[in-house]
Amino acid sequence: MGIAALAFAGFWAAQGLTVEPSRTPYEPSVLGFLAALALGVLAFKGFTTITNSGGEIKDPHRNVGRAIILAILACVVVYIFVALAVGASLPIDAIVDAKDFALAEAARPTFGDTGRLVTILLAMLATASGLVASVFAVSRMLGMLTDMQLIPHRHFGMPGRIQTHMLVYTITLAAVMTILFDLSRIAALGAMLYLVMDLAVHWGVLRHLRTSVQASLPVVLTALVIDLAVLAGLVATKLQHDPIIVMVAVAIMVGVFVLERVFLRRRDFDDPDDHAQHSH
Repeated sequence: MGIAALAFAGFWAAQGLTVEPSRTPYEPSVLGFLAALALGVLAFKGFTTITNSGGEIKDPHRNVGRAIILAILACVVVYIFVALAVGASLPIDAIVDAKDFALAEAARPTFGDTGRLVTILLAMLATASGLVASVFAVSRMLGMLTDMQLIPHRHFGMPGRIQTHMLVYTITLAAVMTILFDLSRIAALGAMLYLVMDLAVHWGVLRHLRTSVQASLPVVLTALVIDLAVLAGLVATKLQHDPIIVMVAVAIMVGVFVLERVFLRRRDFDDPDDHAQHSH
C-alpha cells in the first residue's frame, strides 16, 4: 500500500516537472521488449502464493480464482503507476543508471531526499513481506510433494515437520543465490526457470489433464506460444550480454531433471509399502 501511495502521489506531482530528454538515442527492439516482458513475469509470480495456500482459503474452488484475478488486477494498477511515476520524473539515462533504485531516484525530484529514503524503506518492507510469504508457500508446496513421494527428502538430523525442513532448505538456497549473483542475474535466472516450469505445466495439462480439468485448448495453446516467445527473447538477449547466466539456468534444469528422473525410477523399484516413508 505504501509503494502504491507513493507511486500515485509521484505520478500526480510529476506532471508539473520538466524532464530532460535522454542524451543517448534509444532504439527499441523486439528482443528487448520480449526480454523485459519475461522479467515482468516475476512481478506477477506472487499469485502462485495464493494457489499454494488454497487449503487455508474458505471455499477454495470458488475463491482461489477470484483471489488470483483480483491480485493480478491490483498489481497491474500499481505497476502501471510506478512506471508512469518513474517515467514522468526521470529521463531514460537516469533510469538506467539508477537500476534497482529507479523508483527511489524518481521520488527525489518530487519529494526530495526524505521521499527517496521513505521509498527505499517501503521497498525493503515490501520485499521482506513478499519473501516471507514466498518461502512459506514454497516450503508448504515442497512438503506436499515430499508427502506424495514426488521429490526426495532427508532430515539431516533436524527435528520438526517436513515443511520446517523445507523452509530451512529454501532459505539456505536463497541465501546462496544472493551471495553468488546480483539482483539482475537472479531476476533473469528466476524468469527463465519460471517460464520453463510454466511451459512444462501447460504441456502436461495439454497432454494428460485437458479432459479431466476441462481446460480450454485455445487458452493453453496461447499460453504456450506466449511463454515460448518471451523465453526466447530473454534467452537471446542474455546470450548476447550475459551468457553465463543462461549456462547456469541450463545446468540447473538439467540437474533437476536428471536427479528427479533417477529418484522416480528408484522409487518405482522400491516396495510399495515403503512409499509412505522418507529417508532419514
